[in-house]
Amino acid sequence: MSDQLQSLLQQTGAVTPAFPANSRYNKTPIANLTMPDGTEIAYLRRRFVPPPENFALLQYHTVTEGERLDHIAAKYLGDPEQFWRLCDANGVVRPNELVEPVGHQIRITLPENIPGAQTE
Repeated sequence: MSDQLQSLLQQTGAVTPAFPANSRYNKTPIANLTMPDGTEIAYLRRRFVPPPENFALLQYHTVTEGERLDHIAAKYLGDPEQFWRLCDANGVVRPNELVEPVGHQIRITLPENIPGAQTE
């Protein structure tokens, strides 16, 4: 979102998201903590990784030597910054787990809770 649009929305009192639409944190609630001195600190609530069975399988991708997860995300999802969707769909927290070792198969899926693909 542009700074001008953000400014305009804030003037109207509209709530604007803290993160872009393609961010894994876009729908993560923001909470506030009041310190003993009265200072308010905003923080993100914990984001739980959804179980892999919440994702409908489209196909598998077999990792080759030197592949990067952002390149795989760009190829299948159209956005390298969506690599986190591949992590969620495969039940991993550390992205490098998906590209090591060579030959590992990565589940390429629809977004969470979107039906319509084949089942395993």
